[in-house]
Amino acid sequence: MAEELATVKHTESIKEGQEHGQVGPFIMRRTISNTVYEVAVYFSQTSRETLNDKILRLIRNEIR
Repeated sequence: MAEELATVKHTESIKEGQEHGQVGPFIMRRTISNTVYEVAVYFSQTSRETLNDKILRLIRNEIR
């Protein structure tokens, strides 16, 4: 039952992302101890900022 619920939520988030002009999701899974973490990453099709630019911006903002 829990897996079914997680699948429904995941499917809904994919549809929402596609409706807003986003590419993805690119899904990353990592298991730490007995917990599985899943992160879905979306990228905007209209963005002019590269991934490198985003990372540098985040680092600069953290330094402030």
